[in-house]
Amino acid sequence: MTEPLWTAREVALATGAALIDGDNWQATGLSIDTRTLAPGDLFIALHAERDGHEFVGKAYEAGAVAALVDYRMGSGAQALVDDSLIGLQSMGVYARQRSNAYRVGVTGSVGKSSVKEAINTIFRAVGSAHASEKSYNNHWGVPLSLAKMPKETKRSVFELGMNHEGEIAPLTKMVRPHVGLVTRIAPAHIEALGTLDAIAEEKAQIWSSMADNGVAIIPADDPLGAKLAKLATSQGVSRIVTFGVGKGADVRVSAFETGPHGSRGQMMVFGETHDFSMQVSGAHWAGNAAAAVAAALFCGVECADAVAALAALEPLPGRGGAVQIKVSDGQATLLDDAYNANPVSMAAALETLGAWPAKRRIAVLGDMLELGEEARQYHEALAWNLQQAGIDQVYCTGPFMKGLFQSLPKKRQGGWFENIEDLQESLHKIVIPGDVLLLKGSNGSRIHQIASALKRGTS
Repeated sequence: MTEPLWTAREVALATGAALIDGDNWQATGLSIDTRTLAPGDLFIALHAERDGHEFVGKAYEAGAVAALVDYRMGSGAQALVDDSLIGLQSMGVYARQRSNAYRVGVTGSVGKSSVKEAINTIFRAVGSAHASEKSYNNHWGVPLSLAKMPKETKRSVFELGMNHEGEIAPLTKMVRPHVGLVTRIAPAHIEALGTLDAIAEEKAQIWSSMADNGVAIIPADDPLGAKLAKLATSQGVSRIVTFGVGKGADVRVSAFETGPHGSRGQMMVFGETHDFSMQVSGAHWAGNAAAAVAAALFCGVECADAVAALAALEPLPGRGGAVQIKVSDGQATLLDDAYNANPVSMAAALETLGAWPAKRRIAVLGDMLELGEEARQYHEALAWNLQQAGIDQVYCTGPFMKGLFQSLPKKRQGGWFENIEDLQESLHKIVIPGDVLLLKGSNGSRIHQIASALKRGTS
């Protein structure tokens, strides 16, 4: 019989909850959403856009064994706490304390989810592993991911995100990572923090509450890499390891080829050379692979095993994976990178599109958000990337992308649209067999809706 994830007694010990209408239940999972709740889950009633307490009844109907609440909701087993979010955070800390797992924390402006999944792929290849779901990287996502970690986990990896100053430190305090990794620094959220230096200082808070003898993993190729190293040292980190593609990095990809069918190359790990391959495509995956291997080395994984495990890494939904879509009289290729965007990730995505064999290469771009006063300049600067990549046509939506569109030569202008619906309808009419489409934009641009529609084969 599978050991329960949580018992009523453990929840009470972790949170100080009063157990109502039953104190002998066992939960096999946790859920904050009744739409995805599985029978046997403990339902956590959080206060968000809607009060989770309104859904306690639906949670029981879906098979929840109990609910964590901060005020009683009808009948049924409930763990009553003063604040359900604080209760969840306490459960996360308790789950960390009851486990002997290695813990990796991953933050940065770009590539967090990709590197997290690469690390998780390595960890799963060598034993029991646990990772943050999706991009659950905020004040409720991190404790939820921690609280879902089974006791027997050997290795774990957690994504830590932020929008404003002061958000990384409390997340780090919950995770207390053995390895703290920063992917790289980019203008994401520069509207809130003001400068790249300020972003680096906030990301560096991942080293503010490390486990004993913690290791900092730092991007050697980043212009702010030296600053990150100083910040890590100032917070008491004694071991700093660098990764990247440039000479001098401790873990370095020295040769790399990428294309429609994946990537392969050579990695030098503290001077020792290893061949590797991956099912994912894009030049940015060279650095991601090096970062993942660097982190794994300090979690009891042999170098050869870590490098070999990369071959099992599959593309993440909305992160650049290629899918075939139906068009009139044939198929086209969709590069779905619509999850999010900033200038660095946008440039990487355009480079990947440029390397893809195609009849026509079409970029479908939505606004990059939270870029502050220089947002228009960041968007217009992408004209150079589009030219270098040899993109044939560009379709855009959003006020910032309008500036980019207007700066393009006529031959590259596919169309600018004020709303997503008109852009979606236009694409349905113009895409022909052999085309390769890249979809990229911040979540708020709603470009992901077009990706979903194209995958369904609808306009």
